[in-house]
Amino acid sequence: MAASQGSLNKVMLIGNVGTEIKPHYFEGGGSVANFSIATNESYVNKSTNQRVVNTEWHNVVVYNKLAEIFEKYVNVGDKLYIEGRLRTRKWQDDKGQDRYTTEIVATEFTFLPRGEKQDQTFERQTSQENIQQKSTQNQEETPDFNEEEEDDLPF
Repeated sequence: MAASQGSLNKVMLIGNVGTEIKPHYFEGGGSVANFSIATNESYVNKSTNQRVVNTEWHNVVVYNKLAEIFEKYVNVGDKLYIEGRLRTRKWQDDKGQDRYTTEIVATEFTFLPRGEKQDQTFERQTSQENIQQKSTQNQEETPDFNEEEEDDLPF
């Protein structure tokens, strides 16, 4: 196999929004919003038999239309699936020292249900939607590809 010249910079996170989203609007019509998202890792400490939870905070940035959507519909505590890419920026603090910030530039997101009760509601709604889609498909007289046809295959 030949060596590839390409590369991949992709981040996928599932976590909870930790800060309020307040976009900054520019004169040209663009916008940017920064917020944090928390992800948790839990395990049981074998020596103490206690559950340990480690929380990692991630800086996320969204631009333009996505920033406007986040401002309107995303709240602190919401559980999200976020896709994007890593970016490291260099900046200078008040003392002129170089600083670096690594953040996730989000390009896609999906709301996820929070808690067991919401999970059950989400599953129920999804099941009902699937049933409605199947009944609609049958009404539209779509061909049934599940019907078995005789063929000459040896297996």
